[in-house]
Amino acid sequence: MTASSSPLIQYHATVLGSPDPQAAVRFYANLLGWEIGNDERDWCTLRNPAGGPGLSFQLEEDFARPAWPEQPGEQQMMMHLDLLVGDLGKAAAHAESCGAERAAHQPQDDVLVFTDPDGHPFCLFEK
Repeated sequence: MTASSSPLIQYHATVLGSPDPQAAVRFYANLLGWEIGNDERDWCTLRNPAGGPGLSFQLEEDFARPAWPEQPGEQQMMMHLDLLVGDLGKAAAHAESCGAERAAHQPQDDVLVFTDPDGHPFCLFEK
């Protein structure tokens, strides 16, 4: 397939499991400044204002908070989000004001790892 042809499959969104999708969508709407689309008890979505892939949240009643960094016998993270920022210090302060927690383990000097209220890790790094 060439770059100019239309792909058969297109990437649409990343979906995170949550014990409370409505709280999760509000956290990320505040963090990213994105508009909430669906806002239901078991399924919520955020619209990417740039028109790219969105972010969705589905109810997982048996949700287990992932451990960061991974620990034997604990729920491992299945994925994490990488978020580009213009100013790492300002973005970190904003993330914390939204309710994110800075992870105790920081594996790199130029990237900050946080967890959302459900424990999903996300990384902030400068462009």
